[in-house]
Amino acid sequence: MKKQIVGFRSNAKLARATWGEPSKIALQNLRQLTSEHSLSVAAGELQFLSGKWYVTHSGLLGIARRNRCCGIKSALVERHSDPAAGRWVFKATVYKTPRSRGFVGYGDADPSNVSPLVRGAEMRVAETRAVNRALRKAYGIGLCSVEELGSFSGSAKSFVAPPRGNGSQASNGSANGQPRLRDQLCLLIRQHNLDPMLVKAYAADFCGTETLKEASRDLVQSFISQLAAAAKNDRDGLVCKLNSYAYPAEANP
Repeated sequence: MKKQIVGFRSNAKLARATWGEPSKIALQNLRQLTSEHSLSVAAGELQFLSGKWYVTHSGLLGIARRNRCCGIKSALVERHSDPAAGRWVFKATVYKTPRSRGFVGYGDADPSNVSPLVRGAEMRVAETRAVNRALRKAYGIGLCSVEELGSFSGSAKSFVAPPRGNGSQASNGSANGQPRLRDQLCLLIRQHNLDPMLVKAYAADFCGTETLKEASRDLVQSFISQLAAAAKNDRDGLVCKLNSYAYPAEANP
């Protein structure tokens, strides 16, 4: 019980620092998610969009691992896929035990319903969505996953307060004598030996902009706070998250 309380307090503190003060209902939901599924905000297992919690792919995999999932099988549904149009449909089956009949989930992706950052990787997105749905069925997760949303990057703007002051979006400028955000980010990358290109891709997706340069200072500051907490509390989980942004750079088969 004590461990669950500490986990909730840590989650709530980071949630406030990242997204502002959540509503009482949102905090109650966060407490339940922490208690029942041990999901971590710092590890990037939860996202808060438009006042609602969403579980991430890494969060679902963590739940499966803690519950000793026996296996996950995925397969392309060829008759519903159209490679020429970049449309892919996958079927995933999660086996909780060796004798389980399996929990099935389907996922689709095409250029119209994925983030610009993963454009060209629709096949992988479709598989991830299928696995997420199967995992949610298997372990009774009522939350929708972030990866199942039509476009995650387009939703990020809705849960962070807009920049104050004269409207300037100088994300790399200094304020009140504090270090420049670019310097803070570079320091984090060096301290935790992170891939700079993957961090930039993750940051742009988090901020909901095509490039990090276009993001407001407040958005970049929120990202840096989350990145620092994730690197400190669960670097392996953070690296796994960052690796998901390597897909667009991969060569097509």
